[in-house]
Amino acid sequence: MTAATTAALSCLDLGKRYGDLVAVHDVGFSIAPGQAYGLLGPNGAGKTTTISMLVGLLRPDAGTVTVGGVDLAREPLRAKSRIGYVPQEIALYPELTGRENLRFFGRIFGLHRRALAARIAEVLDLVGLADRADTRLDTYSGGMKRRINIGAALLHRPEVLILDEPTVGVDPQSRKAILDGLEHLVGDGMALLYTSHYMEEVERVCDRVAIIDHGRIVADGTRRELVALVGSADTVDLTLDGDVETAFAELRAVRGVTEAARTGTASVRLMADGGRYLLPALITAVQGHAVVTAAQVVEPDLEATFLHLTGTTLRD
Repeated sequence: MTAATTAALSCLDLGKRYGDLVAVHDVGFSIAPGQAYGLLGPNGAGKTTTISMLVGLLRPDAGTVTVGGVDLAREPLRAKSRIGYVPQEIALYPELTGRENLRFFGRIFGLHRRALAARIAEVLDLVGLADRADTRLDTYSGGMKRRINIGAALLHRPEVLILDEPTVGVDPQSRKAILDGLEHLVGDGMALLYTSHYMEEVERVCDRVAIIDHGRIVADGTRRELVALVGSADTVDLTLDGDVETAFAELRAVRGVTEAARTGTASVRLMADGGRYLLPALITAVQGHAVVTAAQVVEPDLEATFLHLTGTTLRD
């Protein structure tokens, strides 16, 4: 495997027991550079234990972890130097300013003097806190603290960023800033492992998602692949202008449409596989009879899949 194809983070057959309790069993997945990977599960499912093993805080009873091809057990310092970790709890010093916190952690990462000062300035701009850099952390809002916490994990330019519930308790503006920043980092090639209790965040940020329950990965795939496990089709609502009755008959005959119903004098509702991609065919089908004046596609979401696979809500 070449450097270009080496996974940024990979784990295989991870296992952890506490006496008779199996906290994690045969967990394995791989994250490529520039890929965002979500890890979802109810409380007690094994997410935190898995993350603790991935970042080297907890030694697995079985399995391996590699970071950029480096074995975490054999070369822990080299592997950890490639990881940026943002824990659920704020890991900063409230009596120090934002800049002082970043300077402290930058020195731990081996950055010094001009290189450190320049990197701190870059990170402050990235998290949108350059204007508050020299005020004490205990004057920051919860969202600002979260953003500085993420900034500290980025100082050493890690290959993979691991975030455990990074938006808990933050205001909507800070949540947007955090998510925008993460999408930018992934776009620049950083690998991301993301856990959250907010399903919409995972749907927005992550390319692939794993669902963990009772210490096992019960599903892993893209959003569409996971939703397909439930067998739900997309809902397509169309508003038509013209000969609606004839247009409705044509729409029902389009390949991929599984159900169709009139929902008003000028509106229809279709159930279809891949509704978003089917829209051009639907618009073409009614030509000569009617014009589509409005269209809305509602795709099944991860929430339905999560409930189907775990039998519980995300926060249970």
